[in-house]
Amino acid sequence: MRYSVIIPVYNRPDEVDELLHSLTVQHFKDFEVVVVEDGSSFPCKEVVDRYAGRLNIKYFSKPNSGPGQTRNYGAERSEGDYLIILDSDVILPEGYFDAVEKELLTSLADAFGGPDRAHASFTDIQKAINYSMTSFFTTGGIRGGKKKMDTFYPRSFNMGVRRGVYEALGGFSKMRFGEDIDFSIRIFKKGYACRLFPDAWVYHKRRTDLKKFFKQVHNSGIARINLYKKYPDSLKLVHGLPAVFTLGVTLLLLGTSFSLFSLTPILLYAVLVCIDSAIRNKSLTIGIYSIAAAFIQLIGYGTGFWRAWWQRCVRGKDEFEAFQKNFYK
Repeated sequence: MRYSVIIPVYNRPDEVDELLHSLTVQHFKDFEVVVVEDGSSFPCKEVVDRYAGRLNIKYFSKPNSGPGQTRNYGAERSEGDYLIILDSDVILPEGYFDAVEKELLTSLADAFGGPDRAHASFTDIQKAINYSMTSFFTTGGIRGGKKKMDTFYPRSFNMGVRRGVYEALGGFSKMRFGEDIDFSIRIFKKGYACRLFPDAWVYHKRRTDLKKFFKQVHNSGIARINLYKKYPDSLKLVHGLPAVFTLGVTLLLLGTSFSLFSLTPILLYAVLVCIDSAIRNKSLTIGIYSIAAAFIQLIGYGTGFWRAWWQRCVRGKDEFEAFQKNFYK
């Protein structure tokens, strides 16, 4: 077996249906699918059963333990030479495995990952959120595009790893958030070859509304400090940019009495985001939504970063004590 696709699921049966359907139309066929239900209240077993004759698919259900441990559970029950880790809210283009195969046949890699895009069927809000998470102007593009200010670290929505490497590293850690970056850091620390596969992209839905998006990026900011406490050398300049942006916006708002002149930097940034997103998405509406998404992406992450810095670095709390309500409820 060439590949094992590992999909952890938590209360997303409809999205799993879309992902599984996209797997049925792949040109490349030498793969199995392992779906692991992580204590869901709305299980997807009926959805998985419908694909039993169309995919080489396995389904497991277990008590909730978070995405990292759920991926480990699936990996232990898989057979492929390479593990493809996907989030349940992605959709694969028909040539996804073709792109992966082309890269691996050209030059072997111990681990790899690819970027993400917005599907035509996504809502305008989802497309705006996708823009904010992939645009260079929000630091999002640094994670998966061709313009990068930091080493490329594969993320769990689209990650591949050779089985032997996965087993040598012991799989994902018990972190409830940021566990994919933790895994990528360990890949590099052990000297394994890790590459970006630009053409092995996926459609990634992310969050469906701005409130959920804020919570997601806020937790990402917290996770960055938690990672810093484990790996002090992992904190780079780019990781602090949203925190600096958040502080700058706060100081501008507090010290200006909201005068138009003093708010000029904020307004100019909003116009820049709107124009760039409108051009990329061919929609002024999405451009306007992208202003909100960009500010939420930066300030949500930034406030999580500052909050975690205060709790972990100043007050000296451990990860569980400081963020039990965020990650462990």
